[in-house]
Amino acid sequence: MDLLSAGFIDKIGYRASIVTAHLFAAAGLGALIVLPELFPDPFAGLLTAVILYAVGGGLIEVLISPIMESCPTENKEKAMSLLHSFYCWGHVGVVLISTAFFQAASIENWKALTFLWILIPIANGLMFLKVPMAPLKEDGESGMSMTALFKENVFWVLMLLMMCAGASEQSVSQRASTFAEKGLGVSKTMGDLAGPMAFAVLMGSSRAFYGKWGHKINLDRFMLGSSVLCVLSYLFISLAPSPMLSLAGCVLCGLSVVIMWPGSFSKASALMKNGGTAMFAFLALAGDLGCSAGPTLVGYVSAAASDNLKAGILAAIAFPLLLILGMTLLGKWAWG
Repeated sequence: MDLLSAGFIDKIGYRASIVTAHLFAAAGLGALIVLPELFPDPFAGLLTAVILYAVGGGLIEVLISPIMESCPTENKEKAMSLLHSFYCWGHVGVVLISTAFFQAASIENWKALTFLWILIPIANGLMFLKVPMAPLKEDGESGMSMTALFKENVFWVLMLLMMCAGASEQSVSQRASTFAEKGLGVSKTMGDLAGPMAFAVLMGSSRAFYGKWGHKINLDRFMLGSSVLCVLSYLFISLAPSPMLSLAGCVLCGLSVVIMWPGSFSKASALMKNGGTAMFAFLALAGDLGCSAGPTLVGYVSAAASDNLKAGILAAIAFPLLLILGMTLLGKWAWG
């Protein structure tokens, strides 16, 4: 959807696209409840539901950042960081509310919980029918074509940053619960609370902090420093002598990746002012590729090393190292 959306969003408009995105998200969650029982193979029903809400999620990811960028506000880097902090609060909310629900009503009643989550995209879609929306481009302007984007060296550096930001975040985030469960010997419920939720809380708090005080912080140097901290957190996770220290490294990683995704969007808007919808779509695509590539690499290496998760994380240190390389290259354009 990230790739395809670049061709149709400008044609049908941002309002129609964002409302449609939320309809797909709601339809996918609804299908999760009913399709497994309607299909001969329940997995085929689950897969169909996933495709539906992935269409919605992919469109939302492409659309929300440029919609925020179009708002007539100052210090857009702060607004972008605050926007992306709500991704983290959504993550925290899902873990807390779902965990509490399963404790109270048992996991067998997951369909009732899924129904409750459907209300969020429905409410958002209804609000986007009415909320004022500013145009992304001035009258008479048109965004850059894909061919024009591909000719810009800075575009490819930004794509590298987005891919590595997604990979660096998800390589650890998706494994934090396992670290807690296996290393500390706790239940999955406690593992979720101690691992991915702590990761998300720290990431969201830091993004909110930048959203409040970002005008006093140099974005470029903050992104470079965060990349270095990310490398250190990976070393901590993979080489620490105790599971508790490795888990602490996971949480530290949540702090280090906070600015990379929203910061890359903000730098793209500043360095390629006429990038348009296609630029945001390709940046989202690069981020999603990283979100897939990072955990996949960790999984394959860990399996090859007799399920040694630390070995997988150590291999994935390539992604935060590439973040440093990308920020160094971006300095050619950003720092002057």
